[in-house]
Amino acid sequence: MPRPVEVITIRDVARRAGVSTATVSRVLSQPDVVAPATRDAVTAAVDALGYTPNSAAKSLRTLRSGKILVTVPDISNPFFSLVLQGIENAALRGGYSVLVGDTQHDDKREQRYALMLQRKEADGFIFLGHRLPKAAAQLVRESAPRCAPVVNACEFSPTLGVPSVHIDNTRAAFEVVDHLCRLGHKHIGVVTGPLVSPLSRDRLQGVMTRARADGIADAIAVVHGDFSIESGAIAAERLFAEKRRPTALFCFNDEMAIGVLSAARRRGLTVPDDLSLVGFDDIRFAQYADPPLTTVLQPMREIGEGAVRLLLEIIRGEKLNPVSITLPHSLVVRASTAPPPRPSSSRKPR
Repeated sequence: MPRPVEVITIRDVARRAGVSTATVSRVLSQPDVVAPATRDAVTAAVDALGYTPNSAAKSLRTLRSGKILVTVPDISNPFFSLVLQGIENAALRGGYSVLVGDTQHDDKREQRYALMLQRKEADGFIFLGHRLPKAAAQLVRESAPRCAPVVNACEFSPTLGVPSVHIDNTRAAFEVVDHLCRLGHKHIGVVTGPLVSPLSRDRLQGVMTRARADGIADAIAVVHGDFSIESGAIAAERLFAEKRRPTALFCFNDEMAIGVLSAARRRGLTVPDDLSLVGFDDIRFAQYADPPLTTVLQPMREIGEGAVRLLLEIIRGEKLNPVSITLPHSLVVRASTAPPPRPSSSRKPR
């Protein structure tokens, strides 16, 4: 007759670690609030005994799932991959698992994922795009004036009424154009993202504010992209066809700037001798482009980590009102920007 399998309980872990069962529970659910020595003792006891928490029973007791839902507009975008790394790391430290949904900019997909929050299949919701799904918006309205467990990361729209973690996109774009103006550029092309996004509108505002200060607003040529490499290449062709070709291009993300690099080579243009180029985000490919790309560094992992911290504070009842956290950015100047070519030496694209 087989011997019965011994079931290790939380009391066994507490006894071995020399702490209370409540302390073991805190280490497993909120490790950051427990002293490191105590946390190490409990973790060692868990490992030695092979203890596995009964997540189903915990969910019934606490009415929590132990899961965070995250939706991303385009999971193939390397910018979002680093934000997701930050979310995953912070969630695990807080005792939560992460459910990721790739919405592909589809509002029906966004709505389907948001319904998981209403059905209590997740304790909180982080969305990386600019749209707040109807199901989540309803929860935000019902919870007002208190915070619903909904946080926006990367973008910021005060009309949504949810906490967010982001950079100052207006200021960052202002600094890019300031850099180009100081190099001597007067004719600047801009490749935006979709203007339905607050992020794109804020960056364009920063561009035009700095251009007006230098009296060159009329010389700013604006073309709209969709943040893909392909749209950057297409936008570049349109700007190269301008009667007076811009001497510098500013793309609202690095992927579109990489597309511009490809289009410039096809036209026989050299960056930065014939054309200065600036991107945005500082994805890991930016420094390895040829030439290395001048860009705005966003703290991508820190944005993800900050969004999780905000969300867990809301779930624990520690954050009552929506707040927005603006993280620092920096302009990283590399070899893709230089003074404009002299008129006599400038070459027309083929």
